[in-house]
Amino acid sequence: MRHILLTGLLGLFCIQLFATTIYVKANGTGTGTSWSNAAGDLAAVLLNAQPGDQVWVARGTYYPTKDRNRSICFTVPTGVKVFGGFAGNESSTQQRNIQSNKTILSGNIGSKSDPKDNSFTVIFFKNANANNQLDGFTIADGNANGAGPSGDKERCGGGLYLKGSKDKNAQPIIQSCVFQNNFARDGGAVYVNGRRGECSPVFSNCKFLHNSANLDGGAIFNDGRHDGKANPSFTNCTFTGNKGNYGGAICNYGGQGESSPKIYSCTFTNNEAFLRGGAIFNMDIDGETKPIVNDCQFVDNKAVAGKGMYTFSKYKEKQEGSVNSVAKMN
Repeated sequence: MRHILLTGLLGLFCIQLFATTIYVKANGTGTGTSWSNAAGDLAAVLLNAQPGDQVWVARGTYYPTKDRNRSICFTVPTGVKVFGGFAGNESSTQQRNIQSNKTILSGNIGSKSDPKDNSFTVIFFKNANANNQLDGFTIADGNANGAGPSGDKERCGGGLYLKGSKDKNAQPIIQSCVFQNNFARDGGAVYVNGRRGECSPVFSNCKFLHNSANLDGGAIFNDGRHDGKANPSFTNCTFTGNKGNYGGAICNYGGQGESSPKIYSCTFTNNEAFLRGGAIFNMDIDGETKPIVNDCQFVDNKAVAGKGMYTFSKYKEKQEGSVNSVAKMN
């Protein structure tokens, strides 16, 4: 046991010892060793980043590719933290002003007036862990309208696609980010793929604005099917103007698995489900879907049934009028 503990501590020490901060500016031409030598290709920087590295990105708009290959996205490696919102002269993340230094990751790689040729997804996390972080970005204009199979990255998660792992829980931190104007068949802004594994990202202080799905989960689709677990948490997040068939803002699917997110102090406003669950839809047939919803507000959401939250299972269908300590639902 001592040997295992010592080995783990040495591994962590080595990661920290060789960890690097890499600097990125729009139109930068350097190697990323400092703000004055900032790199310009964020996608290339991420592909070469190592566990423990931090990538600091200055204000501006960044695209995952310079050509029109819709399958290319920003891919964040295991254990890498990515921070936006810099002016380009800071020496710590605490000095950032995210509102003043808007840092946009955009899928609008083709015709600027037609979203049909936008990136399928803007950002992809594969085998992420608790050391991964995405902080201070606007993620916009992803268009996962592909015709692949259910759960495929080209049809799910227009803004962000998170893939779980069989071996460990994928738990990246997504903080102070805005997801807007993204589209997908499932999970317009974010697809949490826990299928046959586990994926439980932590979202805090994020905004989900005007995302849509032509199937389910206008902003978020949490997929715990096939013995998987998709149990993210959302704290102090806002969901506004998102649309989908089932779950205008969030769809939780626990079929033959588990999808039970924790939703704390969030606001759901003007979201719309064309069928059920104006804000949240829960599907737990042959699985478990038991979200914890505390101190949230549900205002002016729309649906044929369940304007706030709707739960469907083989045992019952339920329109939720109040959920735990919900502050307001109408």
